[in-house]
Amino acid sequence: MTPSAPIVGIAADDVTGATDSVVQFSRTGWSSRLLLGGLLPNSVEPGSALALNSDARAMDPATARTATAGAVADLVIAGANRLYLKIDSTMRGSVPAQVAGALDAWQEQHPGCFAVVCPAYPAMGRTVEDGLLRVHGGPVEDSPAGRDPVTPVPTSEFSHLLPGTTTISLGSSPAADAQALRDAAGGGVVVVNAASDSDLRTLAAALVVAGPTAIPAGSAGLAAALATAWADAAAELTPPEPAPAAQGQRIVVVVSSLHDVARAQTDHLRARLDSADLRILQPDESLLDQPNRLAQWAAGELESPETLPRVVVITSPEAVGGSETLSGTAIAGSLASVVQQTLARASVGALVLVGGDGARAVLDATRAQALRITGAIQEGIPVSVVEGGTAAGKIVVTKAGGFGPVTALLDTVAELTRTLTPLAHSTEASS
Repeated sequence: MTPSAPIVGIAADDVTGATDSVVQFSRTGWSSRLLLGGLLPNSVEPGSALALNSDARAMDPATARTATAGAVADLVIAGANRLYLKIDSTMRGSVPAQVAGALDAWQEQHPGCFAVVCPAYPAMGRTVEDGLLRVHGGPVEDSPAGRDPVTPVPTSEFSHLLPGTTTISLGSSPAADAQALRDAAGGGVVVVNAASDSDLRTLAAALVVAGPTAIPAGSAGLAAALATAWADAAAELTPPEPAPAAQGQRIVVVVSSLHDVARAQTDHLRARLDSADLRILQPDESLLDQPNRLAQWAAGELESPETLPRVVVITSPEAVGGSETLSGTAIAGSLASVVQQTLARASVGALVLVGGDGARAVLDATRAQALRITGAIQEGIPVSVVEGGTAAGKIVVTKAGGFGPVTALLDTVAELTRTLTPLAHSTEASS
């Protein structure tokens, strides 16, 4: 008899990572949501995937451990009977503490649980080979992740990234591989090599056999493999709901990420898009910790909302990357206040949120309760619809700052332009 499809809970370290992972389940036919706003669903059907953001990436270890454990506990309350811990594909941030927190909470329901860590995402150039984390073939510390202004990664060696762990390779039968994972973890944590999508599928097959006591910890790459493997092992999935009609043509791009990749993608968008179709809202650094002055500046920029072009980019100042007084969260919150004013004054069909801190700040500011995942524009760029709050019904695209080719933002805007429903008449309003 075919077993019931599981309810998969995804505990993620930031918003963009959460959507990037849960969209992999949406693609495979799972009903998929990112939960926001602190409200848990009353009931969840088997064959559903629920993501919850802990914001743990930049936290200190103790706080990250507690936050991750809290997210896992909430997912259990929501009905999750399988757990996926979404970590950064380049191991940025508090990964050891996140793994510990997941084990703390999951063992309440599943004594003897262990974590299987594999952040490989071959489609995005991230691999784990011989116990080393590589980005496009080179050591992770030589990539932009090694220069990340908030959570830099100093080494590619998992013996230092996750002290005390063993790294193994798989390739036998799923049952033998599952036993190898248990033996190597020893009730704790094991790291698995993976340099290809085939390696991730091998690992996913082993994790299906290992059952709920195994906590997979990885990026969207392993999430995609598991979405297929868990679906293949279960009954028919709950069909996802159709996407609603778009609310307008205008696209607001919010770039809170300070990552070199995000900066390059923004510069490319600015260089290639027709100037008549683009408006840049970039507050001076001195305004970011002055809410009243920032609001006055934004009001002036938005004084004639009917003149705003179809693409509006809201981004942090170029110099802010060297700021020693403002955190990434504070910068994101300032940009979110500008987004709020933009939404209040102008019709907007879609939001493109680049960077986890900014995505969370904008969704919090609009009091969104959930994102219903509807698909992806390309690898690492999921598409959602906002549920609840002042942005309900709007299309939201989320993207991690360090992901994608230089054309990623331009491609995203082009795709949204093709799919957004034209407005029958102007609905601009000023306040």
